Order: sequence, then C-alpha cells, then structure tokens
Amino acid sequence: MILRAAIFAVSLSGALGAAQFPAFSQQYLQRLGGAVDALDQVVADFDASAAALGLTRDAALAQMTGSAFLDARRADMQRTFERHAALSADLVVLSGHGPFMRAYHAARLTDADVARGAWSAFRPSLPLTPATALFALAGFLASWAGLRLALMLLPGWSRRPVQTSA
Repeated sequence: MILRAAIFAVSLSGALGAAQFPAFSQQYLQRLGGAVDALDQVVADFDASAAALGLTRDAALAQMTGSAFLDARRADMQRTFERHAALSADLVVLSGHGPFMRAYHAARLTDADVARGAWSAFRPSLPLTPATALFALAGFLASWAGLRLALMLLPGWSRRPVQTSA
C-alpha cells in the first residue's frame, strides 16, 4: 500500500512538472527572441564597420590579429556569429508553434543562457488548458511507467511471490 502511494506521489509530481512545459517553453521562446534581437544588433554593427572599410565579415575577422587582445576579440566575434546563427535557426523553427510542436522540437530549447534567463523569470502555474492537461497526463504516465520499470529491475521488488518447492 505504501509503495502504491509512493508511486502515485511520484507520478503526480511528474504530472505537475510536465504541465509546466507549455508556459516554460513560451517564456523560453520570448527570451530567445530577445537574445536574437540583441545579437542582430552586434552582428549588424560589426558588418557595418567591415563594409565601411570595404571588407567582408570574414576579411574583417582575418585582420583581427597582431595582439592577444585582437586574437581574443576575433574568437569572441566568431562565437557570437555562430551563436547568432544557431539561435536564429531555433527561433525560426519554434516561432508560431504551440506547446506540442515546441515539445517536438525540444532539442532547440537548449541554449544555457536563454534557459537560465527563462528559468529565473518563470513562475510555475497550472493554467487549465487542454495542452496543460495533456502534458500533465503524459508526465503522470511517464513518471508512473518509469518508476514501475525501475522497481521491476530492482531485485526483491517483484510483485509475484517467490515459489518454493515442497
């Protein structure tokens, strides 16, 4: 009886946790848009400076040599361009989609800085929507099944009584 209550409690926790995904993914998407906007400005400024001197982005980066500071700044800008490209691609895929498609594309919700910002501003809630209900059900079932499977794999937790021969 205690085991069933524990399994139910863990499954209920999974349901409540999964029900947060729609709201958290929306907060992540908003933060992602802000990050892309900020990086757009940095990229545009760099490209404008390069163009004013008749250089392409790659040519301008190639000229950033000669001192430890310039080498470090070049590496910083290359990482900025790569991050801008990655976050922009994520934003294109995630924009305009609801929570189910955001869950389908959950691998695009992985930028640590954006996630940290979204998490710091996120306030758990349980809005009563069909999406929240389905995520809660999925979380409950996944938690229940995962815990049951884990218990089945542990020796001595089998529900079947051990047969002894007389």
